[in-house]
Amino acid sequence: MRVLVACEYSARVRDAFRRRGHFAFSCDLLPCEGDPQWHLQQPVEEVLADGWDLMIAHPPCTHLAVSGSRHFHRKQREQAEALDFVRLLMAAPIDRWCIENPVSIISSAIRPPTQTIQPWQFGHGETKATCLWLKNLPKLKPTQIVDGREARVHLMPPSPDRWKERSRTYQGIADAMAQQWGARELPAPTHQLFFQL
Repeated sequence: MRVLVACEYSARVRDAFRRRGHFAFSCDLLPCEGDPQWHLQQPVEEVLADGWDLMIAHPPCTHLAVSGSRHFHRKQREQAEALDFVRLLMAAPIDRWCIENPVSIISSAIRPPTQTIQPWQFGHGETKATCLWLKNLPKLKPTQIVDGREARVHLMPPSPDRWKERSRTYQGIADAMAQQWGARELPAPTHQLFFQL
């Protein structure tokens, strides 16, 4: 498959698909932490119509996540722009997609997530509720339920790179996406509009 991993600089999801033989590229405004050969450092809007079979997108959550709700009253314009970006991703001409974000206002402003997963379901003994909005993809099935419910990401001390550390996809989740969405026959895509833009 041709796989676009939008808003990803870490290359974790991209490389999980590449290890399974897919033509996968990450795209972000930031440089890639992995092999830059498979990274498009540009606005994702410029490549959405380039014939992808699957997109996994991680839109920036700075103005969307409910963890920052105490600041919502000061960033209404930024929030509206962030929601417009999510709508743009959801309207992309790609048959299958996953939009990933923490618990956020996407749920109330656009539609509720298809499912919510936790790192401890995929081999990481931590908590970080992660919402997935899915189009023509099955829900992710847990691959390795482990003990431990530490909120490591939430408890990270302040630092200049804290936002980057908090935004990386857990490797177990990236591997599950590649294994479950890239290694078997998926149902034929439907083109019924099941959410309102």
